[in-house]
Amino acid sequence: MALVFFGISLVFYLAATIGFVGHLVLGREELRRWGTAALWIGLGADTFGLALRVITLGTSVLNSFDDQLSLLAWLIVGVYLALQTRYHLAVLGALVSPLAFLLTLSSYVVFSGAQTLPERLQDAWLPAHIAPAFFGYALFAFAACLSLVYLLQERQLKAKRRHVFRRMPSLETLDDLTYRCVAWGFGLFTIGIVTGSLLAKARWGAFWSWEPVQILSVLAWLLYAVLLQTRSVGWRGRRAATLTIVGFALLIVSFLTLNLGVAPHGRALG
Repeated sequence: MALVFFGISLVFYLAATIGFVGHLVLGREELRRWGTAALWIGLGADTFGLALRVITLGTSVLNSFDDQLSLLAWLIVGVYLALQTRYHLAVLGALVSPLAFLLTLSSYVVFSGAQTLPERLQDAWLPAHIAPAFFGYALFAFAACLSLVYLLQERQLKAKRRHVFRRMPSLETLDDLTYRCVAWGFGLFTIGIVTGSLLAKARWGAFWSWEPVQILSVLAWLLYAVLLQTRSVGWRGRRAATLTIVGFALLIVSFLTLNLGVAPHGRALG
């Protein structure tokens, strides 16, 4: 049954993509409203699908690759819709919608049905680790989208192409919002790393095992730490946007390494 709701969300995320891209290209306000409505419906369907999976599997849902993809799509869309109520971010919808569509499509393709988490992996540290980490992922993903728009907006301004950037937020708004998302994401991701280390200690007797996912996660954490620190000495604008995108790219590689790679302990959590 959950798969039906994921299929519905997939259709509406695609419809939202068409609406937001159409609004960006044609400037028609009804397309933006269509895209926003479709995104809300897609989020609602995703919510029902994830709720059914949680009812069926409990915390085991957090250890499934397809459910993690659905959760990430749900969080990214939720962050966008929450911020859209305060900021004019229709252009971000043209990035968030296709990203949610691709994540949900991937989840739909690799859907594995009901799974039972091994007894040795069932403890309170699992949700305490994955929940803040995935909230951090979602905020970093949104910050990367903001950074892409910042770089595009800057290029459009330099080229004096007014017909496009009139529908985009100002550079100052994009830069400030990116910083806020990175700062909150960094705090949540830090909690995820700490609880992940405690989880590794409880399961395998060591806080650190030099697995690729751990190394990549720490490298991404260090990059975001440097980004936040250097902002106080003037690292803003293009350099900050570029670092934000690089940091998210590291997280993507880390996430795929975790779920597609084979670790010495079976599946390790980053």
